[in-house]
Amino acid sequence: MNFQSLPTDAKSILALKWANYEPYYKDLEARELSKENIETWLNDWSTLAATVDEHYWRLYIATTVNTADKESEEQFNQYIEEIQPAAKIAEQKLKVNLLASGLSPKSFETGLRRMQAETEIFTEDNLPLLAEEQKLVTEYNKLIGSLTVVWEGEERTLTQMFTLLFETDRAIRQRAWEASEACLQKERQNINKLWEKFMPVRLKIAENADMSDYRAYVWKQRFRFDYSPEDCKSFHAAIEEVVVPAASLAYEKRRQRLGVEALRPWDLFVDPLGTTPIKPYESMDEFKSKSRAIFEQVDPKFGEYFQIMIDEDLLDLESRKNKAPGGYSLGLHVAHRPFIFINNTNTPWDVQTMLHEGGHAFHEFERAHVHFYQRGEIYLPAEFAEVASMGMELIASPYKTKEYGGFYTESEAARAMIELLESNITFWPYMALVDTFQHWIYENPKESSDAPTCEEKWAELWDRFMPGIDYSSLEDAKKTYWHHQSHIFNNPFYYVEYGLALLGAVQVWANARKDQKKAVADYRKALALGATVPLPELFVTAGAKFAFDAKTLKGAVDLTEEVIGEMEAKL
Repeated sequence: MNFQSLPTDAKSILALKWANYEPYYKDLEARELSKENIETWLNDWSTLAATVDEHYWRLYIATTVNTADKESEEQFNQYIEEIQPAAKIAEQKLKVNLLASGLSPKSFETGLRRMQAETEIFTEDNLPLLAEEQKLVTEYNKLIGSLTVVWEGEERTLTQMFTLLFETDRAIRQRAWEASEACLQKERQNINKLWEKFMPVRLKIAENADMSDYRAYVWKQRFRFDYSPEDCKSFHAAIEEVVVPAASLAYEKRRQRLGVEALRPWDLFVDPLGTTPIKPYESMDEFKSKSRAIFEQVDPKFGEYFQIMIDEDLLDLESRKNKAPGGYSLGLHVAHRPFIFINNTNTPWDVQTMLHEGGHAFHEFERAHVHFYQRGEIYLPAEFAEVASMGMELIASPYKTKEYGGFYTESEAARAMIELLESNITFWPYMALVDTFQHWIYENPKESSDAPTCEEKWAELWDRFMPGIDYSSLEDAKKTYWHHQSHIFNNPFYYVEYGLALLGAVQVWANARKDQKKAVADYRKALALGATVPLPELFVTAGAKFAFDAKTLKGAVDLTEEVIGEMEAKL
């Protein structure tokens, strides 16, 4: 069959049914593999797999840009009920054939290792359970995305309410926080009930795959070959030792700057260094053009990539009702294009989110040349994918001023940089909280299948990792904060990646402070590798060390605090 005849435009891909895909899979399965045809076979398989993958992500995007779109939701559910399970069975047969052949295509060692892991946990019995889990994820996104607050006569999403936490008037911040929290508390029992549906599905998935527990299943599913649960716990301990004191100091400085007796949850996002909030842009066009200018300063190629995204309408940036929460960048692997999704707030938060998602997007452009199984979202090590995004946040930092076509005056840039760096310090303890919570969940499935017990455990871990924020009389809000940490629902165990990647990103940034041009070149070289080498090698190529220890962490914290001091001198 001619695999190049598979459609490449979105409309045609979305019109495909399993009957259209099946003959291509049968053709691949029927071929006898040899040294002479393995590259052609793998190229054909990559073409087909990329089409199936893009079909999924285009439907996923449609359900997030409009959570009230019934047609897209039905198409997505139809895909995960009909195409996805059939494709997974067909893909599994091809993986078994490739592994049985003993052939090792050039530069495909890590791909084979991932396929071996997938083969070990694959069972057809799990296909309906995985579809059921995906429906629960959609239900969670729909529930959170539909929440609104009536604020001064206007209906606002929770993301739009979040912008009010940047207001200098503390009374407004408190009122906005309380209104949003009341909205969430109304859904407390519904979210808890939803959580209690997730747990039995996930436990059964692990049982069907003959894994000792769900964490062991996820470790293979996420291709975590280079570190263990015990390494994660060492990282938690290092964060508790090195970063929690630094975060407590950052919170205390914030309290003093704000001149308040206690730092409350509505005091965490306002800029304590200015009398008025920074509004980086006036329109979406300005947001895009200034983002492009920054990317171009980092590397002209990044400016080109971003212009392609503007021209091809690959950006959804505005916050609105019935739009899923959060932000992401996803790869469309037939088009070799990324898609960026952001809920804007017109605060410096948007600038950082754009730089973050831009790093992911450029990763997609840079790795487009490698086989799908070494570039697809599920094959790329997330621990390094987040170095691409968090690294961009930091290496782009010199270019955010108006002098370079960016958003800020010098003093605004200093304020925004202090905010970013302090948020990095306070992020590590929060990451450790989320990851420790997830380890507890799946180490104690009986207890964690009861949502109220999860609430108590979350509050206990919060007090361990997050001292400095006063939640007195707000205990229910603290207990249920995990409800809007979407990773716990949507991507179990996906969070430690951010902490490990931030440690890598700070090392890339440290190199950039010495030699920006070389650091960016090394960064791009690592992005272009896709998933063709093991995780530690990706870090090394980017100029960093893949680490969990207190010493490396302390070096990153010391540099961050040093630059905060430099920025404070510019105010």
